[in-house]
Amino acid sequence: MIVQVPSILNPQQIAHCREVMNRANWVDGRVTAGHQSATVKDNRQLPENSPEAHELGDMIVAALERSPLFITAALPLRVFPPLFNRYEGGEAFGAHLDNSIRQIPGTPYRIRTDISATLFLSAPETYDGGELVISDVYGTHAVKLAADDMVVYPASSLHHVNPVMRGVRLAAFFWVQSMVRDDGQRTLLFDLDMAINKVNQALPNHTAVVELTNCYHKLLRRFAEV
Repeated sequence: MIVQVPSILNPQQIAHCREVMNRANWVDGRVTAGHQSATVKDNRQLPENSPEAHELGDMIVAALERSPLFITAALPLRVFPPLFNRYEGGEAFGAHLDNSIRQIPGTPYRIRTDISATLFLSAPETYDGGELVISDVYGTHAVKLAADDMVVYPASSLHHVNPVMRGVRLAAFFWVQSMVRDDGQRTLLFDLDMAINKVNQALPNHTAVVELTNCYHKLLRRFAEV
């Protein structure tokens, strides 16, 4: 399931992200890549434990908690601290798969990467290329969103970032361990929740909304691992 989550950050927060990232020191993006990914990865990242990464990451995680659509789509149990990347001058990231398990830096904790997320921080008209291309059973999907929109998708998906031939592409990326690890089950719950919202808007306070909500939570109890 690929879901676009709009307006994670407000314009002031986006401007602050750019200001912080423009004055930060960047390192080779391969520092966080696995062995296979490192051979196709050509970008730069903020150091994971830098003050800039911590500040902006905390702001994004707080914003995620205020996004009902993100909560509905991801059903998050744990969120990996956001990382930040920069592409320019033809830099790209070839086809790869994300690691299934990630160690949270500076802690003994690991998360299972059920969901990948990319939050775009550069306006799409300011750079050429840089599309995130995700492959699933329905084909390939090129994603290039506004500078405050995010895409979430199964971390098991093959994906790549097209070369950035003009301008600079800034983004945050991270992973989520969901309460529901199976993408098909998450999709079922997401579709049901969206349908419940539509019924509630069309027929406010109808008893069917309570009945459908009960069905949703029965399924969540069956699928969830907490």
